[in-house]
Amino acid sequence: YSAMKLKPSPPNSASQSLASSDTRLLVRETLRISAKLASAPPLSQAVEAQETEFVQDVRFGGQIEDQFLDSSLRLICSEEIDGRRWRYFAEVSGGGRSGGPRQWKKNSIRAVSLHNPLAPVDELLAFVRSYVVPEGFPHSVTPSYVPYMTWRALKHFFGGAMGVFTTKTLLSSLGVSQNKAAPGAIAINWILKDGAGRIGKMIFSRQGRKFDYDLKQLRFTGDLLMELGAGVELATAIFPTLFLPMACAANLAKNVSAVTSTSTRTPIYKAFAKGENIGDVTAKGECVANIADLLGTGLSIMISKRNPSLFTTFALLSCGYVMSSYQEVRSVVLHTLNRARFTVAVESFLKTGRVPSLQDGNSMENIFLPPWKKHRPIVLGPRFKDAFEDPNSFLALKPIFEKEQYIVTYNPSKGNIYALFKDKAKSDDILKAAFHAHLLLHTIYTSHRKENPSRKQDHDLSGLSLTPRDIQVGIAESYKMVSALYGPFVDKAKEQGWVMSETLLNPGRPRLC
Repeated sequence: YSAMKLKPSPPNSASQSLASSDTRLLVRETLRISAKLASAPPLSQAVEAQETEFVQDVRFGGQIEDQFLDSSLRLICSEEIDGRRWRYFAEVSGGGRSGGPRQWKKNSIRAVSLHNPLAPVDELLAFVRSYVVPEGFPHSVTPSYVPYMTWRALKHFFGGAMGVFTTKTLLSSLGVSQNKAAPGAIAINWILKDGAGRIGKMIFSRQGRKFDYDLKQLRFTGDLLMELGAGVELATAIFPTLFLPMACAANLAKNVSAVTSTSTRTPIYKAFAKGENIGDVTAKGECVANIADLLGTGLSIMISKRNPSLFTTFALLSCGYVMSSYQEVRSVVLHTLNRARFTVAVESFLKTGRVPSLQDGNSMENIFLPPWKKHRPIVLGPRFKDAFEDPNSFLALKPIFEKEQYIVTYNPSKGNIYALFKDKAKSDDILKAAFHAHLLLHTIYTSHRKENPSRKQDHDLSGLSLTPRDIQVGIAESYKMVSALYGPFVDKAKEQGWVMSETLLNPGRPRLC
C-alpha cells in the first residue's frame, strides 16, 4: 500500500520527484526513531542511570569519597550556608530499578560538601569571626561599627592592664603580702569597700532618662570617673592607714562608671544594628571587650613582675585609656537629636542653609560638655516665674502664640531665652519651640554683633540692653521666620537621616494650663 502511494504518476514529473524524495527521508527517520525506542531501557532505569552518573560527577575537594559511589545513592536536596554549598543523598532500599515506588532506607542521609576544605589559618579566622563580629558582617552593621569596636577594644585593653596594678596595690595596702593584717579584718574592709560601691551605683541609677539625652557625655564622664577611681586605689599605697575611706571612694567612682557604661551600651549598639540584630551586635561587642581585657590583664601581669614605676605605669595606661575612650565615643553615630546635636544642626542651617549629615553632626557634638551643666542661654520647659518677671510682657506675647503649643520669650535680667510649653504640647511642638528659641538667639546675636563686633561668644547675651518693646517686636518677627523656615529645616534633616519623630531635647516638666 505504501509502495503504491509513493509510486510517481506521469503528470508533473519534476515536482512529484521532489515530493517523493522528501517522503522517503521522512519514512527513513520514522523507522530509525522507532527502532531506537524499541531497544531503549525503561524510563525509570534511564532516570536512575542519569542520577547515578550525576552522583559520580559530584566532587568533594576534587575527589569524592568511595562511600558515595554506590549506585543506590540518590540526590534528594541541596543546601547553602553563607556561600558554602552541600548536597544531600539518601540510599534507595527498594523499587526504582523494578519500576515500583522507591523505598528509602532510614538514617541513610549523607552530606557532600561542594567546596574545598579551608586552610587551617582560614578555619581559625572563621572561628574567631564567629565570636567577634555579627552575622552578615559588614552588611549587618553601620560603617561606624568598626572604628567604635577598635577603640573600645583598645580602651578595655588599657583598663584590664590597669586592673592588675590597682588590685595588687589594694592588697598590698591591706597588708596581705606582708601578713600584717588578720584575714578577718582584711575581709571586712574589702566587703565594706564593695558595699560603698553598690550604694553609689543605686544612687546614681536615678539619673534615668539622662542616659538617653546626653549619652556620649555621660559615657565619657563615666570613663573619667573610672580612671579617677583607679588613681585613688593606687594612692592607697602611699596612705595605707586611710585604706578604707580611700578604697570606698574609689569603688564608689568605679561603680558609678559601671552604671554609666551599662546604661549607655544598648542605645549605642542599637545605632550600629541594621534590622533586628541588636542582640547579636551586643553579644559580639562584649566578646571583643572581654578578649581585649584579658589580653591587657596578661600583659600587665608580665610587666608587674619587673616592679615598674607605679606613677609612670599609671600615667601611660591612663592616657591610653582616656584617649581610647574619647575616640570610642566620637565614633558613635546616633540618628536622634539631643540638645548638643540639635544645636549643631540648627546653627548650621541658619548660617549655611544646610543641615549637616549624620557623620558631620555627630563629629561636631561637644563631648566635653558636662551632663550636669544646664544648657544656656536657651532653657526648654522652665518655670513661669523664671521666664516672666513682668505680667505685661506675658500678656503681650500670649496672642502671638495663640495657635501654638508653646511660648518663647527673652528675659534680659537673666540673659536667657525661655521656651514654655502648654499642657497639650507634643514632640513636634517641643522641636518647633526649640527651633524658634535658637532662631531668636541667632537673630538677637546677629543684630547686636553688628553694633559691637568685638563680641566673641555666640551664646553670651549678657550686657544686652533691650526694651520690652524691642523684645516683643523681635519675637513677633522671629515667629514669622519660623513659619517659613521650620518646614524646610525638618525636611532637610530627614533627608540627611536624622530621626525627627522622636527627639531627646530633655525639656523641663512644667506646663502651662
